Amino acid sequence: MGEKFDRLTELAKILRGENGCPWDKEQNHRSVLNDLLEECYEFFDAVDRNDTCEMKEELGDLLWQVVFQCQMANEKNEFSIDDVLDDIADKLIRRHPHIFGESDEKEKKDILRTWEKIKTQEKGKESRKSVLDGIPKTLPSLYLAEKIQKKTARYGFDWDSVLEPLKKIEEEIREFREAVENGKTDEKTLEFGDILFALVNTARHFDISAEDALRASVAKFSRRFNYIEENFGFDGDKLRNAGLEKLDELWNEAKKNERSTK
Repeated sequence: MGEKFDRLTELAKILRGENGCPWDKEQNHRSVLNDLLEECYEFFDAVDRNDTCEMKEELGDLLWQVVFQCQMANEKNEFSIDDVLDDIADKLIRRHPHIFGESDEKEKKDILRTWEKIKTQEKGKESRKSVLDGIPKTLPSLYLAEKIQKKTARYGFDWDSVLEPLKKIEEEIREFREAVENGKTDEKTLEFGDILFALVNTARHFDISAEDALRASVAKFSRRFNYIEENFGFDGDKLRNAGLEKLDELWNEAKKNERSTK
């Protein structure tokens, strides 16, 4: 395995070297960020489709992004791939005292609490004052909401009952309706955001990933709409002129077909 990893790191050196690829040579940490993000989403897609062959390929692409970033950093004496490997191994050992240390904690909630405490004591994190510091604000909004909710819940700021978040959804919907009726545009946006936040919170209490749930619903919608399109030979003009009644009939037909195949 070491030889295979060394082969990959050597490829990064060659591609960035004097006689390397013109495109690779001109890249920097920021210029390839979109590539890194794209590879992450492509792995997501492969997992959603349970395509293990694609998962293997996309993980390779992700690994290449890590190696490539490390090579660029190493050229400036910032850090190397060895530094990255040492850091992550040390971090995992440090944050699992119940496995590698003397802690005898067994409960998940206690383990997570210790994990958070260790994080705040690590080098480079001394300036963090809030427990929310360090959560990337660039995360997809549903993930970000869930991450913040989980983090604050570990410090006791959470509902006592799973029914409370359901009541919160109803409250936020009422407030959104009032904003709509009053024609307050800014309030509409804020209140709608509160509905989404309450929905994520409810999903979390029922051990549901809001992101995964929405992705599944989008996929279901797409399948049913594809069924409608197929009935019109994927002809956009025919589809557009069919009328809502016909489209709704085909939609219900698609739903019925899904149930019969389960």
